[in-house]
Amino acid sequence: MKLCRYGRIGKEQPGLIGPDGELRDLSGLIADLTPDQLAGDKLAVLAKLDPRSLPLVEGRPRLGAPVRDIPKFIAIGLNYLDHAEEAGLAIPTEPIIFLKATSCISGPNDDIVEPLDSTKLDWEVELGIIIGTQARNVLEAEALDYVAGYCVVNDVSERAFQFQSSQWDKGKGCDSFGPVGPWLVTKDEVIDPQNLDLWLDVNGKRMQTGNTSKMIFSVRQIISYCSRYMTLQPGDVIITGTPPGVGMGIKPVPVWLKPSDIVQLGITGLGSQRQRIVATEVSVHD
Repeated sequence: MKLCRYGRIGKEQPGLIGPDGELRDLSGLIADLTPDQLAGDKLAVLAKLDPRSLPLVEGRPRLGAPVRDIPKFIAIGLNYLDHAEEAGLAIPTEPIIFLKATSCISGPNDDIVEPLDSTKLDWEVELGIIIGTQARNVLEAEALDYVAGYCVVNDVSERAFQFQSSQWDKGKGCDSFGPVGPWLVTKDEVIDPQNLDLWLDVNGKRMQTGNTSKMIFSVRQIISYCSRYMTLQPGDVIITGTPPGVGMGIKPVPVWLKPSDIVQLGITGLGSQRQRIVATEVSVHD
């Protein structure tokens, strides 16, 4: 089942993508796709619906992040061996956890805003895990039981900001730095989260190609590990690292995003995103 939210920013409605690829309206059944709707029994009710019985949404409306009011946006750094090598950083012996500000979350095709004083704007296609059940100190063997579904995420990064200190958050949490979606794909449709192809293009040129089989720490390990240090709540999103091919790693001269660039990215079975880079607007008060 592919769940989404569509409509203008702040006015999104819940939707479902049918087997025919058509967008169907769920607002007659649920007010929105919120964390409390991700429990297994509530998702099971939606899964029993015949999409053809739902109103068809005409046109191509804007898509928002597939879950409203995401409680935590957790990220795992350097989780692909070849990406760590291209970045010239040590291979981690434990998952590297950092947090992205939830205010950076945006729709999958919304513009990416280049922050003021940005000089090294970069891209990262990542598999996102969406938690469905509260998880605390869970075992690796049971970790997937706590998953509602998966999604595509672009972990947009400003490298100059990121490496100004040992804390990465400044370069990871700027407004628009977290495009999520287009859909929440429920876990029953993802046979093996450790065998998904990822890709990313900049201005039509393939920059990243990878597979989640190359993760240093698996989805199971990441969920279990994170749950030791913070209670995972329904709606939490965990992004799991990026394969090689980021702008920072290009030799001999890194490549950085600039206004008017187009970024497209996707993951097998989880859909794709498209973003345009735009310059920030400076507010001037009278």
